[in-house]
Amino acid sequence: MRAAVMQPYFFPYAGYFRLAAASDVFVVLDNVQFPRRGWVHRNRLHLANGDLEWLTLPIAKAAQSVLIQELQYQTLSGSEQEDWRSRQLRRFPALASVLHLHPDIACLALEPAGSPAAQIESGIRRVLALLDIERPLVKASELGIPQGLRAQELIIALTKAVGADSYINAPGGRDIYNAHDFARAGVDLGFLPPYQGSFASVLERLATSTPSKIAQELLAQCQIEK
Repeated sequence: MRAAVMQPYFFPYAGYFRLAAASDVFVVLDNVQFPRRGWVHRNRLHLANGDLEWLTLPIAKAAQSVLIQELQYQTLSGSEQEDWRSRQLRRFPALASVLHLHPDIACLALEPAGSPAAQIESGIRRVLALLDIERPLVKASELGIPQGLRAQELIIALTKAVGADSYINAPGGRDIYNAHDFARAGVDLGFLPPYQGSFASVLERLATSTPSKIAQELLAQCQIEK
């Protein structure tokens, strides 16, 4: 059985979802330190003039060591929430299109509520369902893996915890993981090929392409390489 492990990203590019498509179980890595300059809580969308700007969820200030699963939203009044929502719709034309075409997905980008980690994970689940890629998603925080493991040790432990004997990673992982170390632990290591497609947020893709076209594009690029 194949497992993939990835931090939850805020409506990432379509290639991100290849990890779920190529695996039998997708582990959401929610119990690691929040990367403030990463893609967990934000993504870049085009403004009406074509410039790229960040769409950033209103995350509350937190300690540098905060874990992704511990994130909280800023406390906003009802009018402040509506102002924030309206401002994003004015700034990013793709959001208005997605709100019309896929309102259940757009609401997760426009209506911050509850736990940021849970909402971001819900976005991943809903996009996968829309693409007709049904895979079990498991939170790393629920697997009982001890804190403090190094990156490679953590991945091996998570893979085994979900009963998998093969780990699938994005191509960038070739510089991080050692196939011999995985083999000694009884885990096969494989990589996806470099993604040939748009790196725009899936929100923008859904504004201009059908889910079936996006799914066809990414499913054609799920070959496992050693």
